[in-house]
Amino acid sequence: MLSEACQSRVNCTRPRPRAVSNAARDVGGRASSRALHCAAMLEDVYFIADAHLGAEPEERERDRAARLHTFFDSLPGRASRLVIAGDLFDFWFEYRTAIPKRHFSTLLALRRLREAGVPITYMNGNHDFYLGRFLADEIGVVPHDGPLTIDAQGRRLWIHHGDGLIGGDLGYRALKRLLRNPACIALYRWIHPDLGIPLAHWVSGSSRHARDPASFPVDRLWNEVAMRRFAEGYDDVVIGHFHLAIDRREGDRQLIVLGDWIDKFTYAVLREGRLALETWAR
Repeated sequence: MLSEACQSRVNCTRPRPRAVSNAARDVGGRASSRALHCAAMLEDVYFIADAHLGAEPEERERDRAARLHTFFDSLPGRASRLVIAGDLFDFWFEYRTAIPKRHFSTLLALRRLREAGVPITYMNGNHDFYLGRFLADEIGVVPHDGPLTIDAQGRRLWIHHGDGLIGGDLGYRALKRLLRNPACIALYRWIHPDLGIPLAHWVSGSSRHARDPASFPVDRLWNEVAMRRFAEGYDDVVIGHFHLAIDRREGDRQLIVLGDWIDKFTYAVLREGRLALETWAR
């Protein structure tokens, strides 16, 4: 017999969004009973990346931020977990006594999601790597630095923001080490937020634009990154950063590049043991 909580999740299920790939499937249409339907929903794991909130003037971002909040609000009853694979914000820095007021509504949407019982893991990106205790203590989000492993639905997933993964990017790797040095972080705190935040957006502006799909080295990403993870026992690789929506499968192995929440509004969902790349069309 279903619990009352489970029944309410079944009754409140929203229509599935439009799929990017042929892998998207309707869980409710396949379940043989309401109990199976509920169990399947509560195992779904969602992945997003690269909203870069704060990169544009607030009036230009209002609609896409609201679209993201609607997506967050849709997850209770459907998601067992949300993974933000970096660059939700175009810049995030935790000063000791200040947070950016621009992102207040997004922080509230994340807190609503946590209060609804959905765990959230927020992975460092190359724009928002100064994650700290405020997100954990006040919002309930779990910050995570470096690659993340998830075992779910009989699959082992390797998740990474994606920056610095392809060989040869030595300049960026050196800059990454410098920016994340504790001494640099301590010095940056001395810059007033009204100066430090605009400065960071100005510096980061050239690195947040989408790559050209025609010239993107997807074969290198598959061979240099995904194949190594598959050899280590992973079934799937999920990355962000590149602002391209890519779903590559060979046999039982899969590489997902998450796209973005700037103009693609794509995300991945692990459902019934299979990853699907989908678009939030609302």
